[in-house]
Amino acid sequence: MNCEELLEQISARCDALRADLSAAAQNLLEFNRRLEQIVQQLHKNIDVRDADFAAQFNEYCLSLRQKLDEGEPFWTGARTDIRSRKDAEWTGDLALPAKGLNSRAKTLSRACDEFTTAYDLFCKNYKSFTAAKLNVWLLTSCQNDVSSLTGKILFLAREIAKKTERNRGPYVF
Repeated sequence: MNCEELLEQISARCDALRADLSAAAQNLLEFNRRLEQIVQQLHKNIDVRDADFAAQFNEYCLSLRQKLDEGEPFWTGARTDIRSRKDAEWTGDLALPAKGLNSRAKTLSRACDEFTTAYDLFCKNYKSFTAAKLNVWLLTSCQNDVSSLTGKILFLAREIAKKTERNRGPYVF
């Protein structure tokens, strides 16, 4: 696989991961809203109406963990492949796709920030909730992995952009 194909694959995976993270953040915000209602009902000694919350939340955490685990081999392989390439292989004609990847990595970072914000809001409400056993540890693991992976993708995208800019040559400017 050449550098251009690698950039295309990484860009496509960045977009897919961003879409998954945005959906996960929206789902987590919905779980947070439901948790707030449950906590209020418990505080007022009202019977909890949302009986499926714990099962649905644990299912959400499990599916998020599975999605992240499915993508991990690709990202590990891509990072290894990028590091094994010589700087000269990142030719100047790849500057535009490299900048596109850098832009996609930044939007992925924003989606990661939205997910982290949703996670923080959920944890704030969860600390006073002990009525059901929730797999928040699994959600925490996912959040840490997503944050770490996003940082690595951002770093690689910047490095690729720098290498392609360097190889464009002095005649471009």
